[in-house]
Amino acid sequence: MDSLLPLLNLLLDSCTKGFPQDHGAVRLGNVGTQGWNLFRGELGSPVAILRREVMEENARWMQDFLARCGASLCPHGKTTMAPQLFQRQVAAGAWGITLATPQQAQVAFAHGIQRVMLANEVVDPASLRGLAATLNLDPERDLAVFADSPESVARMEAHWCGARPLTVLVETGIIGGRCGARGLQTALSVARAIKAAHHLRLAGVACYEGIVLSQHAEQDRLAVNEWLEDLATLARQCDGEHLFEAEEIILSAGGSAYFDLVAKVLNAVRLSRPTRVLLRSGCYLTHDAGHYQRLVALLEGRLDRAWKPQGHLAPALEVWARVLSRPEPGLAFLDAGKRDLPQDLGLPRPARWVRPGGAVVSCPGEWRLVSLYDQHARLELPANADLQVGDLVGLAVSHPCTTFDKWGVIFEMDEAGQVLGAVKTCF
Repeated sequence: MDSLLPLLNLLLDSCTKGFPQDHGAVRLGNVGTQGWNLFRGELGSPVAILRREVMEENARWMQDFLARCGASLCPHGKTTMAPQLFQRQVAAGAWGITLATPQQAQVAFAHGIQRVMLANEVVDPASLRGLAATLNLDPERDLAVFADSPESVARMEAHWCGARPLTVLVETGIIGGRCGARGLQTALSVARAIKAAHHLRLAGVACYEGIVLSQHAEQDRLAVNEWLEDLATLARQCDGEHLFEAEEIILSAGGSAYFDLVAKVLNAVRLSRPTRVLLRSGCYLTHDAGHYQRLVALLEGRLDRAWKPQGHLAPALEVWARVLSRPEPGLAFLDAGKRDLPQDLGLPRPARWVRPGGAVVSCPGEWRLVSLYDQHARLELPANADLQVGDLVGLAVSHPCTTFDKWGVIFEMDEAGQVLGAVKTCF
């Protein structure tokens, strides 16, 4: 697409992480024609990769789920901040793309995304003016933002200078949680303030239920259901007071852990106008091998047969690192560290390894990544493990969000290790 040309025309060279260090500069859009193969050791190290076929299966899984439950998807783009992937998600049926900051929203608009949900409060005058100017350039662009207080509504009203009213959703929260109005009466006061404003219009209600996370899955399920029921009550109350001004009312919640509960509760809401249940899950596309793998396993266990898609979400994002040293029996050091790997929701797991040019083998369960240094990973393994200096180890990550933000370019490959292209991130 023309909107992606600035990315596709970027020159990559040996200053790019993961790029072959003995190769001349290549346009990002031409990476897939170079014939490189990860498993032959022809990329730089460390390198982040996306398994394209696995991503495509994950996208089909989510579309199947949406068709079964009757919801729409506005996936959270902050997970990847990759406009090339945004375009694919929209092409696969996404209603739009969710972002978290004005800068992120501008990235999406600049690369051809026409509908953006900015799932946050925007109270900075310069950001409001900038977003208004961006929307004024193209009448097909659509933007919605959140509000959780009369003060945020007043700031938006004072500084919005768009040719059209700004679409706003009331965000609800929980005590001790993140942003969001606490309690029904506070949320209603926000909705009424939006209705009274001249430059804003109320289009729905929203929350982010993903912060409910403990060691007690059933308690978490009950807490999320209670929050969603409160959100539904707010929507009915706003509808009863004729506060909504959009033709279609949006009912939205956002995590990648409870989207089945969101669909079930919010699909039951009946209002005087048509509604759209809008999920904002972002991690489904690449999934992971840790945090979200555990949560989605619980989610799949809750699904009724009628809502259960064929297959399963699978990890599509890996970081491959080279063995630099075997200084002691039972110990190896890899050339990836804190600059390359996430650790906020658990350390990566050794998943596959290859001796360049040989066969790819699954890592034994006894292999464990135990700590990260700035540019080294400490891998513990049995003393007799057949791992040599120069071998490559594929690390399956936990939490895609804090993997993508460490990489300016991520290479796509097929299951044989052949490089099919490259994806540019815009953090």
